[in-house]
Amino acid sequence: MGKSMHIKRNDVVSVISGSAATGRKNGKVLRVFPSKGVAIVEGMNYIKKTIRKSQDNPNGAIVEKEAPIAISNLMLYCPHCKRHVKIARERAEKMLRKCKRCGYNFDG
Repeated sequence: MGKSMHIKRNDVVSVISGSAATGRKNGKVLRVFPSKGVAIVEGMNYIKKTIRKSQDNPNGAIVEKEAPIAISNLMLYCPHCKRHVKIARERAEKMLRKCKRCGYNFDG
């Protein structure tokens, strides 16, 4: 892919479509996979995974964990506007991401 992503690790995002969009909750991005175009968001898109028997789990287990969500289904959450927003890129010493509505700077 090679494209620059509009979402980075530790950003707060809102899920705007797909099965994980129920209730329009916000979550923190735990991990981003640019080559696959997906991200793992804290508290969103849970799946159940079975764990086979081992010394640690003598009976096995069923564990809930977060599954990846497509980046196209995520939008940055602006703490100033209190909603998900589009971003504008601005070139200064480095590329900055700003809220198109209020101008909030996401990159510090």
